[in-house]
Amino acid sequence: MAEDVAKNTAKKVGWPKIVSRRATRVSPWVEIVERGVEFTPGAKPDLYHAISQTDYVAIVALTPNGTIPIVRQYRPALETFTWELPAGTLDKDEQPADCCRRELLEETGFPAQTVHALGSYAPCTARLSNQIHTFFVETGPTTAPAIETGIEVKLVSPAELAALILAREFVLQLHIGALLLAGMHGHIDMNIFRPPQRN
Repeated sequence: MAEDVAKNTAKKVGWPKIVSRRATRVSPWVEIVERGVEFTPGAKPDLYHAISQTDYVAIVALTPNGTIPIVRQYRPALETFTWELPAGTLDKDEQPADCCRRELLEETGFPAQTVHALGSYAPCTARLSNQIHTFFVETGPTTAPAIETGIEVKLVSPAELAALILAREFVLQLHIGALLLAGMHGHIDMNIFRPPQRN
């Protein structure tokens, strides 16, 4: 009973609470933030570490012929190449929708015709403190080749993209979630988002 009262009291007055915060910049893009968290009144703070970085966007795009542009690039964190959706970080003072248009054009050469916001979410609640802004974009015809170096562009059908996911060639969970959001908002028919059947 006393323990329950203590828990209820802590909730009312704001526990858990952050009692210390220290940021260490390790690059122009990344800070490591150490937070001391007191979970109950008078308890010894526990230390937690997270990465602070700029917000970024993920783009589910559909071209006039019904294909989805995806990009392949080398990811040092995985030490390999991966297929992903067009994406990128916001420039200073840039709005997410403007970043979406810029990154799509830079990475794929497709201009955004209609931009639909699908929401802003936490990319990783345990280790990252930024947000990912997800968009569905109906593109116009490509007007120029992609201008960002080191990126290969491929146009795939939903079924072909599903096959890449199951083959673990498209492995970024955040972008798989972006596809789900596009389906939940009615922009993609998830019933056709299936890999080709093997005979």
